[in-house]
Amino acid sequence: MSDGTREETLADLRTVADYQFGAGAGEALFPRGESDGRVGDDAGTENASDGDDRGAGPSDGDLTIHRSTGGRPRQIVASGGRLVSYGTDGRFTLGVAGGRRLLDALAYPSYRVVVGEESEPFVREGKNAFAKFVREVDPAVRPGDEVAVVREDDTLLAVGRAELSAEAMADFETGMAVHVREGAGEPSK
Repeated sequence: MSDGTREETLADLRTVADYQFGAGAGEALFPRGESDGRVGDDAGTENASDGDDRGAGPSDGDLTIHRSTGGRPRQIVASGGRLVSYGTDGRFTLGVAGGRRLLDALAYPSYRVVVGEESEPFVREGKNAFAKFVREVDPAVRPGDEVAVVREDDTLLAVGRAELSAEAMADFETGMAVHVREGAGEPSK
């Protein structure tokens, strides 16, 4: 990851997203229009979840990059919430806002695990998704992949890490399919 300008950092982050989630994911997560000199850069923030929004601009589309003390990007946040965290392993973990952006950009069923309505309230609250409730899954999902847990109508319920392969999710009647990191909360009415 370069220590250059904000635009260079976002270009690097787009490349990582395209590699991890497929072509177009980087632009979906970090659109170029959101970086036109309005990107916040919160260098040196120790804890991005501490409510410190230094560097955030006035527009709803602004991105804020929270960095480690060494200058490495750690979290990218938009007005709608955390898009992604950037791990030391070079992979992203999704936030609900990032999951929504990916769902809008990636063709169905990419990076999705579809669960039945009986598990919806639990998954929305951030509880794990179990294999017996999985109705459909992207056949390319592998253990460790970041996925969006959705209803059959493609409404986002949660984001998390796949614990089983797509084939195992479809075959197993027991076991955790997705370790949910963040639930989408109550549906808006």
